[in-house]
Amino acid sequence: MSTLSAAPIARMRSHPFSNAIGYYAAFIALGLFAASMGPTLPGLAQHTGSRLSEISFLLSARSLGYLLGSLLSGRLYDRAPGHQVITAVLILMAVMMVLVPLIPLLWLLVAVLLVLGAAEGALDVGGNTLLVWLYRDKVGPFMNALHFFFGVGAFISPIVVAQAVQASGDITLAYWVLALLMLPALLWLIRLPSPERQPVTETRRSGQANRVLLTLLVLSFFVYVGAELSFGNWLYTYALTLGLADATTAAYLTSGFWGAFTAGRLISIPIATRFSPSAVLLADLVGCLAGVGVILLRPASPLALWIGACGAGFAMASIFPTMIAFAERRMTITGQITSLFLAGSAAGSMTLPWLIGQLFERVGPHVMTTIIAVALIVECILYGLIRLHGARRDDEAVA
Repeated sequence: MSTLSAAPIARMRSHPFSNAIGYYAAFIALGLFAASMGPTLPGLAQHTGSRLSEISFLLSARSLGYLLGSLLSGRLYDRAPGHQVITAVLILMAVMMVLVPLIPLLWLLVAVLLVLGAAEGALDVGGNTLLVWLYRDKVGPFMNALHFFFGVGAFISPIVVAQAVQASGDITLAYWVLALLMLPALLWLIRLPSPERQPVTETRRSGQANRVLLTLLVLSFFVYVGAELSFGNWLYTYALTLGLADATTAAYLTSGFWGAFTAGRLISIPIATRFSPSAVLLADLVGCLAGVGVILLRPASPLALWIGACGAGFAMASIFPTMIAFAERRMTITGQITSLFLAGSAAGSMTLPWLIGQLFERVGPHVMTTIIAVALIVECILYGLIRLHGARRDDEAVA
């Protein structure tokens, strides 16, 4: 009797959607942490007795940690049960977030943010890799959903911070509440079996070993994420400096960009069930170029800026998850390969926004849209090269 009753439970627990729910909850947690830094920076400066210019080192430490975590965690997922790794990462994140508001020394807080960033990178690698192993070539819509739930967490985070600060008068409660919100994903995943690693078939063996294809894909992630974060991070300053918006309207404009981005991720879920990753990616890139093109053609028009920013945000929304599904069609996705994708993304997120910052005052605000447009054109070229390279590999495999 007990054996019979246990069998359905085991089957339920190993059902792919049960695992997917855990990954979605983990990415909500990831979004909660990612969006918590901005609203709490003044509070952290107060806790450590630091100026805002000094506290900005926390952002650099988090980015560096993310890069290191992305690079180093892939092998863990390839060698150990994925759910053990991902739950350990969630525990580490929760503990570090409890400690953050308690640390009075800036240098020690920088070290904690470095660890938190590494855990963030490891969680990002794990969620993307395990979902690919779970759904294989049908991962498209599920991958879009995964990154939509990251957006949900990022949307909720400032609200949680604001309510906690209002209730307690300090950021400590905010960080502790965010730490508690890491637990649902942890408790859900720890009881489920990890998905099996993706086998390397003969038709994909050359794709896994093909360093040219892998390099093109990593460069593609580098360029795209750099363009996305450059747009999101510099849009406010661009509009304000050119006199296209006052401070309040520029803030609404930035919200419009990210709102369109979140809406695009939601809509991309059913779209990914009907169209191939290659077709979706091409449409996204054309939409991004059209959005930036509107701004370049009418640089003095506030209306053109609104249309271009919201249009580009909507088109950018599904590029990152679709690129992973696009890559899955051409090579076996391992933890190590996902690590390289995300490391490329992290490098792009640090490089292109920094470059715009160096040239913004020297050349002028229009350098932002010019660099983003060039990056998107390079992204289209990389897309074409990946398709051609993949096609040649497929022909050789068939022959």
